[in-house]
Amino acid sequence: MTYVASADRYESMPYRRLGTSGLKLPAISLGLWHNFGDDKPLQTQRDVLRRAFDRGVTHFDLANNYGPPYGSAETNFGRIYSEDFAGYRHELVISSKAGWDMWPGPYGFGGSRKYLLSSLDDSLQRMRLDYVDIFYHHRPDPETPLEETMAALDQAVRSGKALYAGISSYSAGLTLKAQEIARSLGTPLVIHQPSYSILNRWVEEGSPSLLEAAAQAGMGVIGFSPLAQGMLTSRYLDGIPADSRAAQHKSLDTDLLKEENIAQLRELNKIAGARGQSLAQMAIAWALRDQGAASVTSVVLGASSVAQLDDNLDALGNLEFTADELKAIDTHSGVEGINLWKGATESVTA
Repeated sequence: MTYVASADRYESMPYRRLGTSGLKLPAISLGLWHNFGDDKPLQTQRDVLRRAFDRGVTHFDLANNYGPPYGSAETNFGRIYSEDFAGYRHELVISSKAGWDMWPGPYGFGGSRKYLLSSLDDSLQRMRLDYVDIFYHHRPDPETPLEETMAALDQAVRSGKALYAGISSYSAGLTLKAQEIARSLGTPLVIHQPSYSILNRWVEEGSPSLLEAAAQAGMGVIGFSPLAQGMLTSRYLDGIPADSRAAQHKSLDTDLLKEENIAQLRELNKIAGARGQSLAQMAIAWALRDQGAASVTSVVLGASSVAQLDDNLDALGNLEFTADELKAIDTHSGVEGINLWKGATESVTA
């Protein structure tokens, strides 16, 4: 059946400006890191994408190596896009990234001009697009000068293959250096995508913190893994389900699910219940809470079903927190080892 988007798709989703740019993102974006590879039914993927857009999610976030196997999320998205969403291209923000390993040999990872621009061409082909709205460097590369990486992003934008440039998992100091170079080239970075959740608060640390540095640099922040790879849901409150990420060893180490951490999750779940929210909904709302100039613009969420997507989007019904709620959440926040991307933020040649 031909897809026709819901006529009221823009009535309930809040849209937030990305830093000092002219681009706005929905408060919740759909990430295709999991659930869009060849291990999931294409019809389920189609249903989730359609439902997301019908509820005002205009941003679909991908990367070259999303799958499994690598590249398959972009390929599957490209097929669904061409059949369902091509007529809505001007209403969509589609992003991709390169930086982590993608193909064998010395040119299939990192931050070199050769890798980034080759990967962008491949991503466009897989997704059946002429351009992406945002192209990111997925993580810092200690072996490539920062000037070269920023010049590659600049070239991607000037070529018309990307409209905006961004970075992911850069430290606060590196973010400021990258923005300085990018501005000198004439293509300022508009967005930073770090991991961020109640249990993974590294972006709040330091002076300036990453959130503060991004605001100082005029960049928006879109947080990924606001549910801490699934820990901040009800799935692990009573054990490890067989079909969970932890059981399948997908980005969540079972060592993190020790009793002292589960006890924290149960306390957070009580706070959520008192707010009339699920644990996942509260975690999403917390990441989107008002932090003044250092507020997060959007969060990236995955969804394995329409029901899960709807439940997560319903978090937007209550984004306000009392001082007592925030204090109680602080008491039960932080898990050692939850930030899988910590090493990626280390300094690079500049």
